[in-house]
Amino acid sequence: MQLHRSSSSLMDSPNYHLSLLSLLLIVFISVSVSEQTQTAGQNEQEKHHRHVFRPTSLFVFGDSYADTGNTRKGNSTAWKVPYGTTFPGKPAGRFSDGRVLTDYVARYLGMKAPVAYRMRKMMMEKNTEKGMNFAFGGAGVFDTDNGAPNVSTQIDYLEQLMKHKVFTSADLTNSMALVSLAGNDYAHYVATNGSFQALPSFIASVVNETSLNLMRIHELGVKRIVVTALGPLGCLPAITDLFSFTHCYDTFNNFSTLHNRLLNQHILRLNRLTRKHNHSPTFHVLDLYASFTSVLSHPSTYNIHQLFKPCCVGVNSLYSCASVDDSNVKRYNVCDNPRSAFFWDSVHPSDAGWHAVYTKLRTMRSFQKLRTNP
Repeated sequence: MQLHRSSSSLMDSPNYHLSLLSLLLIVFISVSVSEQTQTAGQNEQEKHHRHVFRPTSLFVFGDSYADTGNTRKGNSTAWKVPYGTTFPGKPAGRFSDGRVLTDYVARYLGMKAPVAYRMRKMMMEKNTEKGMNFAFGGAGVFDTDNGAPNVSTQIDYLEQLMKHKVFTSADLTNSMALVSLAGNDYAHYVATNGSFQALPSFIASVVNETSLNLMRIHELGVKRIVVTALGPLGCLPAITDLFSFTHCYDTFNNFSTLHNRLLNQHILRLNRLTRKHNHSPTFHVLDLYASFTSVLSHPSTYNIHQLFKPCCVGVNSLYSCASVDDSNVKRYNVCDNPRSAFFWDSVHPSDAGWHAVYTKLRTMRSFQKLRTNP
C-alpha cells in the first residue's frame, strides 16, 4: 500500500468530523522537520553519560493529543465508554483507548505523566512536583469557540499557580515543556468562513503566535521546550474514509508543508536568540509528521495491522465512537484487537498507535537530544 505524505490538524469539538472535512477543502500542513546531526565527541559514550539532561518536571500545553483529563466530562467523549479501555481501564479524559502523547513523553523522561490542571485540587500537593498538564482537547493558539482555553490562557494558568507559590521559578529551571498543536485553529478558521486567499496570512499568524507562546514559556524559566510538528492530516480516518480507508489524501498533504516550514524557521530564530544565554538549544520540534508516516509506511515493524480504519466507529454516519441513542443503547462498534489498530477514532491515535509513534521517535536524533546536552 502506498502511503502519501501529509499532515495533521483537527477539531476536538463534538462536531469535529464535519469541521475537519470542511477544513480539508482548503487546508495544508506538515513537512518533516529535518533531524539535526549530533556533534561528534572524542569519547561518545562518556560524553553522553556526562551530559544527560534529566528534567524533574514536565509542563504540558495544547490540545487533545496531550490532554490527560482537562476537558469537562459533559463536553467530551474522552470521558465516555469505550475511551480508556486499554488504559487505565475506564474513561479518564484521554482521547484514546489508552495513553496519549503526554504519557509517552513522560515515560521517555523517566517520570509519570503530570497531573491534569482541572484535577489539581483533588490531588495531594506532592503530585504537582512532577509538573502539570494544561492541555485541553479542542484548543488552539487562538480561541476556537468550543470552550477550550487557548494556549496563551493555559500559560496564564501556570503564571497564576506561580503567583500562589504552587510552582516557583526554581521549579521551572530544571523542567521541560511540551506544546502539542494539532491544527484546531485551522478547523475554526474554515468553520467561520475564512477565505482561501487569506489562508497563507492566517497560517503565518498561527505560527507567529505559537512562537510568542514558546518564548513566553521560556521567559517563565523553562530551559527546554518542545513543540509538535503537525502530523499527517491526509492520513486521518476522517479523510481516508473517503477512499474506503485505503490510502492517504496527497492533496491536503502538499498544502500542509507551509505550517511546518514556518514553524521550523521560527524555532531556528528562537534558538539563535536564546543561545546567547544557553549553551544548548532551548526549543525543539517533535516530528510527529515523520514518525506517523514511518509507522504507517512500515506498520508490521510496529505490530500495527489496521492502518487507516479507526478501531472505534459509529454504526453509521450519524454516530461516532462512544455515541448512544436516546435509550442509551450504544451506537458504535469497537474492533476485535485495539492493540493492532493505529487509530482509535476518526482523528486520534490509539494507545498502540501512540506507542508505535513513540518507538519511532526514540530512534530519531532530534528526539534523543531532548535528554542530552552538548
